[in-house]
Amino acid sequence: MGIKSQYDYIYSQQDNSLKLRSTALVKGFRQSAPYVNAHQNKTMVIMLGGETLADNNFPNIVNDIALLNSLGIKLVLVYGARPQINELLIRQQQEPVYHKGIRVTDAEALETIKQAAGQLQLDITARLSMGLNNTPMAGAQINVISGNFVIAQPLGVDDGIDYGHSGGIRRIDLEGITQQLDQGSIVLLGPVASSVTGECFNLSSEELATQLAIRLKADKLIGFGAEQGVKDMQGRIVSELFPHQAEELLSIQNDEQDSASTSFLRCAISASRAGVPRCHLMSYKVDGSLIQELFSMEGIGTQIVTESAERIRQASIDDIGGILDLIGPLEEQGILVRRSREQLEQEISLFSVIERDGRIIGCAALYPFPEEGIGEMACVAVHPEYRDGQRGNNLLAHIGQLARRNGLKKVFVLTTRSVHWFREQGFVESDVSDLPNAKQQLYNLQRRSKILTLDLTTRPVAQQVR
Repeated sequence: MGIKSQYDYIYSQQDNSLKLRSTALVKGFRQSAPYVNAHQNKTMVIMLGGETLADNNFPNIVNDIALLNSLGIKLVLVYGARPQINELLIRQQQEPVYHKGIRVTDAEALETIKQAAGQLQLDITARLSMGLNNTPMAGAQINVISGNFVIAQPLGVDDGIDYGHSGGIRRIDLEGITQQLDQGSIVLLGPVASSVTGECFNLSSEELATQLAIRLKADKLIGFGAEQGVKDMQGRIVSELFPHQAEELLSIQNDEQDSASTSFLRCAISASRAGVPRCHLMSYKVDGSLIQELFSMEGIGTQIVTESAERIRQASIDDIGGILDLIGPLEEQGILVRRSREQLEQEISLFSVIERDGRIIGCAALYPFPEEGIGEMACVAVHPEYRDGQRGNNLLAHIGQLARRNGLKKVFVLTTRSVHWFREQGFVESDVSDLPNAKQQLYNLQRRSKILTLDLTTRPVAQQVR
């Protein structure tokens, strides 16, 4: 009918006509459901730099933050004001002064900083309070709480330079913040905090966001930059980095990254090393980047993680549902031989799975025939949205390692559709007579599967690609 794939037709009994229906929304909603469940009641610290607040897309980011709150996610917002403060200082004919990258704040500059930070706090609160019927926040009732949750102390003098009213964190009222989060409120904190002596000090929003994420034991630290994440040397977005990898990229590309991304990357490295599981960097210029990053399979930005979000492991009985969801469509197409739940339960110890964020996105099984020193690699499947990577190769490498560990010298596969892929991995076509005796008796002549064998003694399987 010439209709795009994200649409289909439904029959209307009222007027005997076919009506166009979008299935993209349904598909997206279903795919995001596991992430909605996974993020519920989790604590996230979101860092909103001054560049983010000044961008035209910021109203959309606010709407997405409100959506996160409505889904039961506990949110602490930390906002910065560096460009706004500098602009106001220059307008008032005050020159911004820095020492070792830290603002030097005299009494006059402090008043300007309080003015800029206070204005932004009111603007953010007002946006989060909006509930017009023609906006995504219609009907939302969000409590935004700001207060003296952070106690500051002066940075003092360094190399003869008095930082004046620039300060650091002395204490954070974790119990008070947690109480507000448990009541469903959003906690909003800015770059100005008071001390035990009643003075005000200008804080680094980066340090504040990092320390809050660490001390609250947050599940995520989230930040924004002009770019959609960290780029590699070829200019491609890197979806996942360990702290040491982020540090290496930062040292290489320091001048190429925008300042907001660079600042957040330093925060993410510190937070990750202190135990924050995931730190996400995405663009403040892209509408919906926050939602796409948190609620889609691949995400859209860069994660700095304490351990990989994806791993290959032995399957357990709890994985059967995920495996069935994965192989079901392939069985319907005749690509895989149909397996019942009962059969899977009996053979689950032979399966390995690729798990990503708690979801099964790939699987393979190794059926050993130890007498003949050979094993069958079977039920190889990777989720359609993850086939662009190296996951098939990773499964093959994993199965090859298991086979060697079990003393097997060869691995064979029976396939009707993937002959060329297996050939590329070093498999060669074989005959039914090359199969183990038990497998020869079960060979389906009507299915006419191609038999391909890999000799593990002469053609080692490649290592897993991360």
